[in-house]
Amino acid sequence: MSLLVVGSIAFDAVETPFGKRERMLGGSATHFSLAASFFANVRIVGVVGGDFGADNVALLQRHGVDTTDLECLPEGKTFFWRGRYDYDLNTAHTLETQLNVFADFKPKLSEESKRARFVFLGNIQPDLQYEVREQVKDAQFVALDTMNLWIETARPSLIRAIERVDAVIINDAEARQLADEPNLIRAARKILSWGPAAVVVKRGEYGAALFTSDAYFAIPAYPLESVFDPTGAGDTFAGGFMGYLASCGEVDEAAMRRAMIFGSVMASFNVEEFGTERVQRLTYAEINERFREFKRMTSFEEIPFERVVKALGPSAIKV
Repeated sequence: MSLLVVGSIAFDAVETPFGKRERMLGGSATHFSLAASFFANVRIVGVVGGDFGADNVALLQRHGVDTTDLECLPEGKTFFWRGRYDYDLNTAHTLETQLNVFADFKPKLSEESKRARFVFLGNIQPDLQYEVREQVKDAQFVALDTMNLWIETARPSLIRAIERVDAVIINDAEARQLADEPNLIRAARKILSWGPAAVVVKRGEYGAALFTSDAYFAIPAYPLESVFDPTGAGDTFAGGFMGYLASCGEVDEAAMRRAMIFGSVMASFNVEEFGTERVQRLTYAEINERFREFKRMTSFEEIPFERVVKALGPSAIKV
C-alpha cells in the first residue's frame, strides 16, 4: 500500500553528553521515510539544495524510498539545524537554524503521489498541510504532526488542517498547548472533537498513548541502557506507526495498537546512535525480535478478583 510523506529534509549538527556529529542526515521526512520503508512503499516530497549529494539520494533509494518528488534547487543550500541535548534528553536546545531552500518550500505532488492511500504530513506550515490534504482527496488515512511554533503563530490554520485529517501525532507538551488544557486526557478529547479519529501522543522516554472516541491505549518506551541521540525519534515513531498501518491496508483499533508498538520499536533503534545511523543498517530480524520482546514485556495474565480471594482466603482482603 502506498505511503506518502511531506516534510523537511535536512542536515543536522548535534551534541549530546555522549558525543557529537557536525553534519548528519536529518529532517522529519527523512527519519519518517527510513522507518516506514521497512513496512510499505514510501514516496517522499521535500526540497533540498545543491549540497544534498547523490549519495544521500542513493541512501533513500536503497531503502526503497521513491524520490521522484524530491525537488532539488542547485543554487541553494539544504535546511540546516544545530542543537544540543543535556542529560535530560527529552529537551533539545536549538543553537542554530538555517531554513535555506526550505524557507520557500511549496510541496509539488506528482499524479502518482496524489493517489497515495496513506499520507503523513510532517510539521510544516499548517496551510501547506491543508493544501496537500486537499490534493490527496482519495486518501484512506491521513495523519499530521505539528510543533509549538505553529501552535503559537498559526493556530487557526492548524485547527483547519486538523479538521481534515484522520489522526494527529503530537508530543505531550504540544498536545496540552494546542488544546490549552493542562490535563492530557482532556487535551486529547478536545483535539478529537475537532474531527480526527485518533490522537497519538508521543511521551519520549515515558512511551506513547493512543486516544480515540471510545478507547485509550498506552505503552511504555522500550527500555534501553544506552541512548545517544533522540533527534528524529518522534518522526521515526510516526514512520513505524504509519508504515505498519499502510502494510495492513485496513485501519481499526487493533491495527493502531500494533502500530503503536512498531512505532516505539523503530524509535528505540533510532536513539541508539546518532541521526539515522542505526536505522540505516537495521534488519527485519532485529525489528521482529524487539517487537516480540516488547510484547513479552507488556503482557500479563488476567486473573479475576474472585480467583485471588479463593487463593488467599477472605482474611487476606482487608477493607
